[in-house]
Amino acid sequence: MLAHFTNRQISEMEKRKRTALINSLSGFKSLNLIGTVNKTGQTNLAIFNSVIHLGADPALMGFISRPDSVERHTLENIKEIGYYTINHVNTDIFEKAHQTSARYKREESEFDAVSLKADYKNEFLAPYVRESNIQIGLQLKDIIPIQINNTILVVGEVVELYFPHEIWDDDRGVFDIEKAGIVAGSSLDGYHSTQLIKRMKYAKP
Repeated sequence: MLAHFTNRQISEMEKRKRTALINSLSGFKSLNLIGTVNKTGQTNLAIFNSVIHLGADPALMGFISRPDSVERHTLENIKEIGYYTINHVNTDIFEKAHQTSARYKREESEFDAVSLKADYKNEFLAPYVRESNIQIGLQLKDIIPIQINNTILVVGEVVELYFPHEIWDDDRGVFDIEKAGIVAGSSLDGYHSTQLIKRMKYAKP
């Protein structure tokens, strides 16, 4: 027997339950730590489950920032510096990554608070997460307000990548994310390992 919720029933749910439900509707999501720094050198690290692919040429990625009605250190740092990093969450660090969702003060670095290492490479302005197996450096390209709920789509262009050589499939042009230990997320508190079922051929009519 199928259960059924109406929009009214959903809107009348307790806030945390409603938030968890709606966050789970899109199924498994990528989990990433976004690393930033401001002009004074104060670093920030935050977990996001809203990172998306926007295009391959140019190589664009986006993520959703919640309304900036309160302090959003990640968004503020990106606006200030213009560069940031996206770091995949893996099985070794997912518990520390989850802890970055706590509301630390601006002067507290989540890197220090959760014992992850900020790694600066190749004169790139923003810090990478040393313990992440797939690290992406991006330059800010656009900030797009979404008026219906005051969230913000942040668009960046990929500037550089770091990853272990053994996870790269040169024939297919993809990473072996299972070999890299990458985890997926569900709702706001679920962490999952993944298993490749099959790679399909390019579909044609």
